[in-house]
Amino acid sequence: MSMSRLLCSILIALAGPAAMAAVVYDEAVAGDLANSGLSPTFISLAAGSNQVWGTSGNPGSGADRDYFTFTLPAGLELVSLTVLPGTTFLGPSLLSFIAVQAGNQVTVNPTGGSATGLLGWTHYGPADINNNILPNMGVPAAGSSGFAPPLAAGSYAFWIQETGAGTSNYRFDFRVAVVPEPSSTAFLLAGLAGLGLLRWGRRAA
Repeated sequence: MSMSRLLCSILIALAGPAAMAAVVYDEAVAGDLANSGLSPTFISLAAGSNQVWGTSGNPGSGADRDYFTFTLPAGLELVSLTVLPGTTFLGPSLLSFIAVQAGNQVTVNPTGGSATGLLGWTHYGPADINNNILPNMGVPAAGSSGFAPPLAAGSYAFWIQETGAGTSNYRFDFRVAVVPEPSSTAFLLAGLAGLGLLRWGRRAA
């Protein structure tokens, strides 16, 4: 990670997750996400925390697959994808599936048995709660091309599914950061120093 990206990440962390968190899509409020990868639901993301809440599983009528897409404009990048508390899993595997494809569609056959065409995918389970799974998704597997986080500006389509009987909840935090210009490193250092002095002053008061 470059020094400028590291400093940007530190500043975001110091600002505090609660202040920047935002639920950008909640199926309980906005309705079911698209069930077709060819016409995914569009979601708008912004710099900071972008939480997506939904449900998957098989209620007895077939797997409920969820698809959504977003576009990161120039100057932004996806730096992490964290599984949040509130995510639940179905037996016996206690594992769910998430995948990403470049562009605004998922064209991969969900029952085809191959990940060719995907940037990446992974299974996530209880041990992944509060963990960033984006690096796991980037590891090439079963035909996926693989990637090295962060994901740069562009359009991406995500696919989430749980095929076990019943309903599982998922909650994800898509953390988006501003890509700092090289010339902004000095400014970030000054801002970091200022935040440190401010916190020291509050403690000393």
